[in-house]
Amino acid sequence: MQKRILVTGGAGFIGSHLCERLLNEGNEVVCVDNFFTGTKDNIKHLLTNPYFEVIRHDICQPLYIEVDEIYNLACPASPIHYQFDPVQTTKVNVSGSINMLGLAKRLKIRIFQASTSEVYGDPEVHPQPESYWGNVNPIGPRACYDEGKRCAETLFFDYYRQHNIDIKVLRIFNTYGPRMHPNDGRVVSNFIIQALKGEDITIYGDGSHTRSFCYVEDMVEAIIQMMNTEKGFSGPLNAGNPNEVTILDLANHIISLTDSKSKLIFQKLPEDDPQRRKPDITLATERLKWKPEMDLKTGLLNTIKYFKDILS
Repeated sequence: MQKRILVTGGAGFIGSHLCERLLNEGNEVVCVDNFFTGTKDNIKHLLTNPYFEVIRHDICQPLYIEVDEIYNLACPASPIHYQFDPVQTTKVNVSGSINMLGLAKRLKIRIFQASTSEVYGDPEVHPQPESYWGNVNPIGPRACYDEGKRCAETLFFDYYRQHNIDIKVLRIFNTYGPRMHPNDGRVVSNFIIQALKGEDITIYGDGSHTRSFCYVEDMVEAIIQMMNTEKGFSGPLNAGNPNEVTILDLANHIISLTDSKSKLIFQKLPEDDPQRRKPDITLATERLKWKPEMDLKTGLLNTIKYFKDILS
C-alpha cells in the first residue's frame, strides 16, 4: 500500500538516502528542508520522480500538510553547523519537535524521531545502553545539540503519555557515507578530503579517543525497521556499528585507502568532545533483528569515491 510520507531534513545526508529508499519502496515522499545544511545536490536525482515533492520550509514554523507518516530528521548534526547558530539548533529540536508532534496529533499518525548518541554526552558507561541517562554538560558549547536532542526525546515521550501519539525514537550513532557534507567538520569527511588534497590530516587530541562508524545504508535500514515496529514499542533504541576504532587508526586507514602523502598533525581536543563512543545494540538486535552489514573498508572506499567525484 502506497503511503504519503513526510521526511523533514530530507535533503540532508541521511535524509536524502531515506527519501530515496522510501521512493524505491513505492511510497510518495514529501521532503521538507530549509537547506541550511541540506543541499539540492543530494536530491536532484529524485526530482524527476512524480511521487517526490520538495518544500522549502523551517519546521520551527508550523506546517499544514496531509500525510500518513512523519520521519523527523531536521537538525544540523555536526558541531561546526550546530554551533554556528546554537539558539536556532535548540529551537529546531524544541519548537520543531512540538510542531511535528502537533501535526502527528492532528492527523493521528505515527512519527519517528532521529535522536542521537550525543544524548549520552561524554559517557561514563561503555558501551552505551539505552538505559544509561548520560553525562552531558548543559551549558557547554555542544549543549544546544546534546540537550536539544534530549529535550526532543522528552517532548516525544510526553506527547506519547499525554496524547497517546504513536512515536518511534532511534538514537543514531556516528554515520558516514556518500552525500556527507564536505565541510561539516566530522572526522570521516575531514580526513578523506584532507587526504585527497594531500593536506595535513588534523587530529584533535592524541588520537586515542574512539568512535563507532555505521554506513548510511545500514542506518536507513534501521530507521525504516524501527518505524515499522508494532505499536506500543516506542524506544528509545540505539542504532550504530559496535566496531569501535580509534581516531588515529581511522586516519591511517584513510591515508592508506587514498594512497595519500598526508602527514598527521595534532591539535587540542575541543571542549566536551566525547572520549569514547560505542553503541550497545543488544535491543536493536532483539527487537529489529538488525545489525550493520557494511564493513568499514568497503564503506570508506564508497565514501572516498563520492568525495573524489565532487572534488574533481
